[in-house]
Amino acid sequence: MLTEQERGELDKAMTHYLSRRSGAITAMKILQRHRRWLSDESLIDLGEYLGVSTDELDSIATFYNLLFRRPAGRHVILVCDSMVCWSLGYEEIIGRLEERLGIKRGETTPDGRFTLLPIVCLGACEKAPAILVDDDLHGPVELDALDGILEEYR
Repeated sequence: MLTEQERGELDKAMTHYLSRRSGAITAMKILQRHRRWLSDESLIDLGEYLGVSTDELDSIATFYNLLFRRPAGRHVILVCDSMVCWSLGYEEIIGRLEERLGIKRGETTPDGRFTLLPIVCLGACEKAPAILVDDDLHGPVELDALDGILEEYR
């Protein structure tokens, strides 16, 4: 069941679309922001709201790499592995993050604080190597700066 706050945000966002169906990705992002991931129950709730089948929403969610179909941490760290970021230190950056967080790529810390994911491109070559934590772009990232960046996200 959608909460009153979720429904309010969805209603406001849907005013920007010709149909609720066309706002499906935005709607899933809103729900994910509240629930941290898109469970089967979330897709059922959203499908009823949008008038879209759960299978259609699942197809979108499993295709779009910023929608999570399994639990994610409170903060998601996306590490750009594009050619530019890779050539300027991607492996060192993600290796240090794995070491500091005690997890591997694709995993979430036991306390649920962070999920670490590589991403094909952040579109921030001028800031390479770059990482995105939640909605905050960091770069160029230096190894010595990673601990300070992590501390910003409690």
